[in-house]
Amino acid sequence: MRSGRGRTSASVLAIGMAGALGAAGLAGLAMAQGKPESLLPPGFDDPAPAPSPRQTQGARPAQAPTSQQGQPPAVQPGSAPGPGADVDPASLPPLPAISRDDLARLPSLEKLENMSTEELDQLLGLAPKSDIPAGAQRALTRVGVLAVDEGGLPPMALANQSDKLVRAALSGTQGPLVSRWGHILLRRALASRLAAPLGMDPVEFAALRVGLLNRMGEFALSRAVVQDIDTANWSPALTQEALGAYLASGDITGACPVVRLQGSQREDGQWVVWQAICNAYAGESALAATQLDRALFRGAAPRVDVLLARRMAGSAGRAQRGVNIEWQGVDDLNPWRFGLANAVGEPLPEGLLDAALKARGGAYYARSGALLPMLPAAQRASFAGRAAREGILSADAMVDLYSEVHADSSAGGDAKAHAAALREAYLAADAAARIAAMQRLWADGAKLGGGDGYGAQVLTAYAAARIPASTDHAAAAGDLIAAMLAAGLDRNAGKWANVVEEGSLGWALIALSAPNATAVGQSPVESFMGSDDSEGQRKSAFLVAGLAGTGRLSEGDAGALAGDLGFDLARKTRWTAAIARAAEVGNPALVAMLAGLGMQGNSWSQMTPLHLYHITAALTRVGLVAEARMIAAEAVARG
Repeated sequence: MRSGRGRTSASVLAIGMAGALGAAGLAGLAMAQGKPESLLPPGFDDPAPAPSPRQTQGARPAQAPTSQQGQPPAVQPGSAPGPGADVDPASLPPLPAISRDDLARLPSLEKLENMSTEELDQLLGLAPKSDIPAGAQRALTRVGVLAVDEGGLPPMALANQSDKLVRAALSGTQGPLVSRWGHILLRRALASRLAAPLGMDPVEFAALRVGLLNRMGEFALSRAVVQDIDTANWSPALTQEALGAYLASGDITGACPVVRLQGSQREDGQWVVWQAICNAYAGESALAATQLDRALFRGAAPRVDVLLARRMAGSAGRAQRGVNIEWQGVDDLNPWRFGLANAVGEPLPEGLLDAALKARGGAYYARSGALLPMLPAAQRASFAGRAAREGILSADAMVDLYSEVHADSSAGGDAKAHAAALREAYLAADAAARIAAMQRLWADGAKLGGGDGYGAQVLTAYAAARIPASTDHAAAAGDLIAAMLAAGLDRNAGKWANVVEEGSLGWALIALSAPNATAVGQSPVESFMGSDDSEGQRKSAFLVAGLAGTGRLSEGDAGALAGDLGFDLARKTRWTAAIARAAEVGNPALVAMLAGLGMQGNSWSQMTPLHLYHITAALTRVGLVAEARMIAAEAVARG
C-alpha cells in the first residue's frame, strides 16, 4: 500500500467519481444541512469576548426581524437555516442527471487501483493544464535554440512563406544528405529560432523540424528543440518525435514530464512501459512494478523489452529487484532495446549489434551510439567515422574522442591503432612522418566509418593544417587540402595556392574554396578535365557547376564546359524554380531547406551537377557564400 490518492480504495474512488459528476448538487445539499450543535453542557462553551468600551459606546440594540405569527423566520439567501427549521425540498436546486454514458466512462475498479497520482488527478479534473507556472510559460512565436547572434538564421524568414512549400520541403527530406556541409547548413536552419510559416501551427512546424533532425541523426539537438516548448503544448506528432530523440540520446527519464502529464492518452506497449519507468522515478515503485508485471503478463511489449524496463525502473528508489536480462530468442535489435540497454549498462549480445548495423536502417545505431556518453570511447569510435562524414561530429569532437581512446589503457583493436596514428600525425619529428601517418588513416578510412573514408579526413583536418606549404609535399597537397576543408580551414588551404599545379586536385579545391573570389578561365578547368579519372568525369562536372554557382566562372565558359561534359545548366525543374525563387526574394532559411531536399542520398554518385549548380548559386545569392564554397569543394573532393 502507498499513501496518497494513488492508492485510495476503489470503492471510495467510485463514490468520489459519482460525486464529481454531481458537484453542483452536493453544494446545494451542503447548504441545506443544519448548523452543528454543541455537545458540551451549558457553561462549557468558550465565553464570548467582552466588548470593548469603544464598541459599547453608541451601540444600538439589534432589532429582530419581524415575522407573521405562526410562520418560521425567513431564511436569507446564502445562509444556512437554523436548527430545527423546516426546509422545503422543492426550494433546493436539482441534482444533475447522471446518464448511462457517464457511468460507462468511469474506469473499472482494477484500473482505479492501478492509476498513478497524475492519472487520478486528470480523471477527477484536478490535474493542472500545464506543469509550468503561468508566469514561466513560454510563447510559441519563435521556437528554436539558435539565435541570430549565435549563428542562427533570421527569425522571421519564413513568417510570410506558404506553409505548403515549407511542409513539403521538411517532410520530403527523408534520407541522409550526401554533403557533410549541406548537413551542417540544414542543421543550422532547423535549430534557428524561427517563427512558423504563414498558416502553419507553430507546434506542427516544430514537429516537422524535430522529425527531420531525428532522421539526420541529430538527436541531441532534436531534444534541445523540443525542450524549448512547454510540454502542455505538445501535439501527438511532436510527442512521438520527442520520445525518439530522448531514446536515441539515452535520456529515458528526460521524457517523464510529458509521459506523466499526458497520462493515459496512449495505450501502446512502449508508452505503457515508459509510464512505469517514470512512475518508478516519481517514487511510485509499487505501481511501476504492477504495471510492468501486467505488461509482461498481457504481452503488451516483448519480454526482453519489459525486462530492460524493469532494470531501469529498479534503479530508482530503495526497493530494487535484481533483473536478469534474457536475450535468448532475440534475433533483432530495435531502437528501444538499443537505447534502454545502453542506459542501464546492459551489454548487447555479440553479433546482434553487428547484424543491425548491416541491415537496412542500421545507420540509426551508429548515429546514436557515436554520441552516447555512457559507452566506452573505443566503442563510440567505431561509430564516429560515419557521424563525422555525415556532419554530426566536428573535427574537434573527433580529436577529443580519439584522445580518450589513447588514454584508455583497456582500449584495443582498430580504435587504439587509429589513436596512435593520429598522435603521430600531430607529434612526429618531421612533416614527412606526419603526412605518412595521415595517409595510413586515409587508407584505413573504411574502418573509420565506411563509405568513402571521408571521416578520416575530418579526423585529420587540424593535423593537415600543421603541415607547412612546401613543394616538398606537393604530391600530397590534394589530400591535405581536402582534409583541411573538411573542417572549413579555407585560409590554411589557401596557403598552398602557390604550391599546387594548375589543373590539379589541390588547385581545383582552392579555386572553389578561397574566401576571396577570383575568376577562373576555361583553360585550367580543361586541364583538370584532362587528368580526371573519376567515374563519368564526375569531379569535373562538379567543378564546373561549383565555379558557375559561386560566380567564379563566366556564363559562357560554364555553358561550353557543361556541354562538353554532357549536362545542361539551363535545364529547369519544379525544384530548381522553387530554390531560385527563394533566393530571388532573399530567404536564406527556405533556401537551406530546399537545398537539403535536393542533396538527399547516400553518396555523391546520387548528386547531379545541375542540383549542385542551383544550390551553390542560391546560397551565394542569399549571403551564405561560405557554405556554398565548402559544399562545392566537398563535391569535387568526394566526387
